[in-house]
Parts: sequence; structure tokens; C-alpha cells
Amino acid sequence: MSKSAIILAGGFSSRLGQDKGLLQLAGRPLVRYVLDKLSRVVDEKMVIVSSKAQAEKYAKVVGAYVNIAVDSADIRCPLIGALTGLEKTCSEYALLLPCDNPFVCKEVISLLFELCITKNAVIPRWPNGYTEPLQAVYSAKPAMEAAKNALSEGKMNMQSMVDKLGGIRYVSTLVLEQLDPELRTFFNVNSPLDLRKAENMLSHKRQ
Repeated sequence: MSKSAIILAGGFSSRLGQDKGLLQLAGRPLVRYVLDKLSRVVDEKMVIVSSKAQAEKYAKVVGAYVNIAVDSADIRCPLIGALTGLEKTCSEYALLLPCDNPFVCKEVISLLFELCITKNAVIPRWPNGYTEPLQAVYSAKPAMEAAKNALSEGKMNMQSMVDKLGGIRYVSTLVLEQLDPELRTFFNVNSPLDLRKAENMLSHKRQ
């Protein structure tokens, strides 16, 4: 079972005023936290960016063993980034992640990969029905076709890809709490307040 991680870093945060993946958290860029959590979990790490200029910036921080790919279209949206990664990966299964999840849980990711065998996707789902398609594992080829079909209809969100993809297994966040009790794996840094929260979470973890 070959596994890749596709990290989406093509967006620009208006609330943070800069590229989120390169935002410094305790002296390290956010994307590095995500990449480091994936060590020994996946066979391939890939960061998807939106331009060559952005690719040059990421090349300076992600390390030599991380592939960087530029979005296949000029439109900035997660689905375009996902398709770019799915087209370029050689792995059978692919994990999609945003670049601003510094507390990704290895155990959660490993479970999602295990559950994806014989399925087209494994997607976490909250008790209220909200799903996490950007912290999910996909069978790469079926997901790639689903993304293409959604985009061909002018649909740009991740849910439109999921809607085109059969054979999905949803796993409750109540189950994932057994591995990550506070479900920090889903914590995103979207604002200066989130960044301060992340800094506090890191400091408490060190104590």
C-alpha cells in the first residue's frame, strides 16, 4: 500500500496578511509542523502551491525530500490543488491536508489510511454531520476522476468532488477522540487569535 500526503498551500490568508504555510509559529513555518508529523507515516510528501514564485519560497523551508507542484489552473481553490496533487502522485492512496494544521495527529492519519483499503475515501465526520474532506484519505485514481468531473461542471468546492465519489467510509470524530482526545488534529490557524492559541497549545505541550 503506497501512501502520499498532499498538502495544500496555494491560498493566501487575508486575515493573516500573508501565506499561511510560511507563517511562523514558535520560530518555524506552519507547513513544517505538518510535514514533520508525517514522517514515517507516508512514502511521499507533496506541497501544492499556486505559482512558481511561491514554489521558490517553499523550496527554502520544506526540505529536499518534499516535492513541490504548482496548481494546474490559475484559479485558487482547494479542489484545484487537490486535483494537481492527485494527478502527480504515484501512490495508491493520498492524504489531503491543509498547510495550517500544526497539530496533525499521526495516529489519526494512520487509522484513516488503514480504513481506506477497499474504499475510495475515508472522511472524518462530526456528530452534527459536518465532514472534513481536507483531512481525509482518498484512493488516488478514483478521487482524481471525481475532481475532474466536478470541475468540468464548474464546481469548485471539495464537497463537489466527494459527491462524485462513491465507496466512501465516514469515521466519526467520536472514534478519533480515542486517539486524539482534544481533536487538535483539526485545529486550523486562520487568524491572529488562532496563532496565539497555537502558541499556547505548544507551550502547554512542552510543560
